[in-house]
Amino acid sequence: MALEITLWGVRGSIPSPHTPSEIEEKVKALLSEYAHSGAGDIEQFLTQVPRFKLGGFGGNTACVQVQSETESLIIDAGSGIRQLGLNALAGPLGQGKGEVHLLFTHFHWDHIIGLPFFVPLFIPGNQIHVYAVQPELEAMFKHVFQKPYFPVPYERLGADIHFHHLEPRQEVRFSDISVTPYRLDHPDPCWGYRCEQNGKVFSYCVDTECTRTNRADLGEDLPLYQGVDVMVFDAQYTFAESVEKIDWGHASAPVGVDLALREGVKKIYFVHHDPSSSDEKVMQAKEQTKAYFETAQKAYQQQNSKVPETKWDFGYEGQVIRL
Repeated sequence: MALEITLWGVRGSIPSPHTPSEIEEKVKALLSEYAHSGAGDIEQFLTQVPRFKLGGFGGNTACVQVQSETESLIIDAGSGIRQLGLNALAGPLGQGKGEVHLLFTHFHWDHIIGLPFFVPLFIPGNQIHVYAVQPELEAMFKHVFQKPYFPVPYERLGADIHFHHLEPRQEVRFSDISVTPYRLDHPDPCWGYRCEQNGKVFSYCVDTECTRTNRADLGEDLPLYQGVDVMVFDAQYTFAESVEKIDWGHASAPVGVDLALREGVKKIYFVHHDPSSSDEKVMQAKEQTKAYFETAQKAYQQQNSKVPETKWDFGYEGQVIRL
């Protein structure tokens, strides 16, 4: 089994589910479109509907699962980890015989808000291993499980919790997956992860403004972006918004495009969509990125340079990516 990446949460800052009125408008628009399409088969019609008109991109915050045949890692515990945990109850974690490896990029609310709702934590017998570069990992974790923030104190969690400090830019092995943390460009210390298995590489680069744009500035963090098969990259803002929100710690898709083209990233998925961005606005950002990407490709051609074979897309909740 090659590496399998599941996006359980792709929003930034705060969970942003559709409101009842937004869902109603989506349903009305789809029914009208179906009525005017002349299509008889509803299922066939729905397969042709763009994602932003149907389910959208999702409203849960950052959580990604990295799986191989023998190992499973979770990166970040945004609100998306709740559903991951519920799904996991069908296996050993539901019987108190499971093991979890949970890695954190940093501890902003949108990356830890799902922790108290990750059900495997409450089941006796489960072994939960938690990792971060930041030394305050254990203090943060225990702080979440205390009143008045949450009614169940840390001491009453059923699972056995083990805390592990990661060294910057030092590889750690989890069965057949090796993981190396590299620093991202964020107001508070934040670390991306390079995951490797059998020659395949996945890089998780979320909550970064990517202010270090050239190889010299990236220095010892450059390997996070080199020889990568799939990269998940922060694109909370449109390019215009990112110019207005300097030092906010988030990037735009064109920044990721430039980086991916230069370093030969095979495929890049843009996530951490702004909570105030509707599905339609995210789709507009996608269209703007398409125009930018095509312009960048032409620039390579005009310079008589080989055009990189980079592919890209905007990620959505529940998406499964196989390397």
